[in-house]
Formats: sequence, structure tokens, C-alpha cells
Amino acid sequence: MRTPAGKECKYFYGDYYRGRNREECRLLAASPTSQNWTPDLCQTCPVPGILDANACQHMNLTATIQRPFPFIRRQVVVHAFCEKCACPVPEPHIGCGECHILPPIFTGETHDPDPAG
Repeated sequence: MRTPAGKECKYFYGDYYRGRNREECRLLAASPTSQNWTPDLCQTCPVPGILDANACQHMNLTATIQRPFPFIRRQVVVHAFCEKCACPVPEPHIGCGECHILPPIFTGETHDPDPAG
């Protein structure tokens, strides 16, 4: 569903049927956060970008709302975990590297097209 920021996110839910105006982030609703979700958090949320870049079915996302300093706006912080290799994912946009092997061009390895030559 399209978020208030105009991005596509599978965790955002909006109920507008017959004049209702109920919106929620189901990813943040599942986490035990002390702060409430508001639509302005969708502007800087990294989850739609992660979902666009990585569609691995083994990666689980958890999100929390944090305010690094009292004078800075609240932000969504995302943590990823791979169920297949049972490890935390340091860069959710790329993945763990175990589920989907990256081509050599992305890992920096060179490939000799003619080993006999």
C-alpha cells in the first residue's frame, strides 16, 4: 500500500472505507516501542527502500522509533535478521550474502574468461 510519503510499503495499512481515516505501520505495531507511530515517520523510513532492494523471503525486519537527541526528530531504526543462516544482517539493502550468492562483479573478484589462455 502507498504510504503518506508516496512510497510503496507492505507494512503500511490505511483504512479509508466510508470516511474512515485509520493508518498504521504494522511493522512498528509488532515491536514493543514506547513511542507512537505518526505518518511523518514515513518520510525518512528506510523500510520501503530495503523492500525494493532486497526481496529475500528469509530476512525478517524489526523496527523501532528512536530519538537520538532530544532536539532531533524521531526516526525509524531497522534491524534485519536472516532466518536461513541464523545471523544478523549488517546491511539489509544487500542481505546476508548466504541466501543469494552475489555475482563476482559485486564482490570485487575478477573472473578469467579463458583459464587455458
